[in-house]
Amino acid sequence: MLVLGLETSCDETGVALYDTERGLLSHALFSQVDVHVEYGGVVPELASRDHVRKTLPLVEEVLQSAGCSAADIEAVAYTAGPGLLGALMVGATLARALAWGWGVPVLGVHHMEGHLLAPMLEEEAPAFPFVALLVSGGHTQLVRVDGIGQYRLLGESLDDAAGEAFDKVAKMLGLPYPGGPHIGRIAERGDAGRFDFPRPMVNRPGLDFSFSGLKTFTMNTIADCRQDDGELSEQDRCDIARAFEEAVVSTLVIKCRRALEQEALQTLVIAGGVSANARLRAALDKALAKMGGRVFYPAPAFCTDNGAMIAYAGAQRLQAGQVDDADTRVRPRWPMEELPPLSGSPP
Repeated sequence: MLVLGLETSCDETGVALYDTERGLLSHALFSQVDVHVEYGGVVPELASRDHVRKTLPLVEEVLQSAGCSAADIEAVAYTAGPGLLGALMVGATLARALAWGWGVPVLGVHHMEGHLLAPMLEEEAPAFPFVALLVSGGHTQLVRVDGIGQYRLLGESLDDAAGEAFDKVAKMLGLPYPGGPHIGRIAERGDAGRFDFPRPMVNRPGLDFSFSGLKTFTMNTIADCRQDDGELSEQDRCDIARAFEEAVVSTLVIKCRRALEQEALQTLVIAGGVSANARLRAALDKALAKMGGRVFYPAPAFCTDNGAMIAYAGAQRLQAGQVDDADTRVRPRWPMEELPPLSGSPP
């Protein structure tokens, strides 16, 4: 089955073609970072308008790149939630219009299921069951995964997601949006021993996260460093970025180890934009090696929002006979546990 996947949940327009026999044939992505950077975050109306402009040209691009035509498409998958309402509606409306015009089935896909399954696009994919850490600008969740649609939430952020905390701290430090890559870059020049930031909620039982207190601690540290002349030195910024990044990474690693021990599993999947963080990857690799376990990641191109993960996730459910009815539904909020299960592992 050749599936066209559309991702328009937030500020990146992703389109891909996935064939259930040949794998990923083509994908293209347009990032709206330059549109939103001057506002320090995503402006929903601007995001929706840019999806309107970019999605159809990207569809044409991936078809040409794969050497396919519209007549070859056998189904269309799109992100139905969670995400920004207007952005979701753009993708849903276009996907359903294309499917109707081509006479093929269409299916709305859960955005976080797409992220969770993104490592399945790699040559060496994880086997069920495993624990997944979904960590991005909008979500920080630990999930037990026994199969596609067989999800049990183990813990989640009670306030800011990890990626959101990166963005907010970056803004405090005068760094551009999105914050994660910029904090990671200057943290490399930071003194690891200067500041000792707290690891929130690691001394409590359970697997929930909270990053708002760490954000406040960072803000107070910045204020203390500014007492003399009101300005942060470049070294101050690097040292604070290093301490903040290490605190987030350490917290995530501790909770991942705790989740694996609780579930008696040794396989961890990490996905979402923050999964591209080099310090986090290194720390998780080291921690899992000590446990005799292993971490699986998506390729860097598929850590952030992308069409390939939607095409893949959609293909698994479409093959099982799931299709949308006549009504267009998008869900800005959508618990992943509500998804129907599929039996067995993906082909």
